[in-house]
Amino acid sequence: MQRLSGFLLLTAIACLTACKGHEKKVLVYASGTIKVDDTKQHITISDGTTHHEQELDFTSGDPVNLEVESPQGKNTLSVTEDGLYIANLKPDTVLGSMQHVGAEGGEARITQDALKQKLDSLQKLTTGLNVSEANKNYLVAPGKVAKISGNAKGKVFGPFTSIPSSFDAGSVPEIYKFYSMKEIREIIGNLERMSSTPTPAK
Repeated sequence: MQRLSGFLLLTAIACLTACKGHEKKVLVYASGTIKVDDTKQHITISDGTTHHEQELDFTSGDPVNLEVESPQGKNTLSVTEDGLYIANLKPDTVLGSMQHVGAEGGEARITQDALKQKLDSLQKLTTGLNVSEANKNYLVAPGKVAKISGNAKGKVFGPFTSIPSSFDAGSVPEIYKFYSMKEIREIIGNLERMSSTPTPAK
């Protein structure tokens, strides 16, 4: 009888695991208007220079193939596993990382060493040197899709969007911030000016 009860328990657990809902969230970035059909798998991008975003949610366990038509041509992007993805349909690379909002308590008095460390990290990021899942850094080339997290409920702030100071970081399991390559180069330029040591007067 105990063996039967144990078997029934294992069967119930296996059933619950198999019946667990699937969730794939794809954030589409484009520099023109994004049009999506009813299936959410056929995407048309118009020519433009203004950043646009669209969120696509899928609950199927099957792979999702996104058929894309844009000024750069036709392309198919595949999303196979559950999780959070970025589909970069911009002509510019986008890059970003996980954020630890509130962990630093502000950086009003950031040190020169911290500035140089941040500058070095960003410079490496632009060339893909420190891009890895372990580092939680990501670089998504034009026309590519990248898995950012296994948790589809993560929150991503895209290019040209700041994380509001009033945002409740505790309301989401993970936070990511992404930039266009142009934005990152501007940030690097600002950090270089901030970290430069003035030449002593003679």
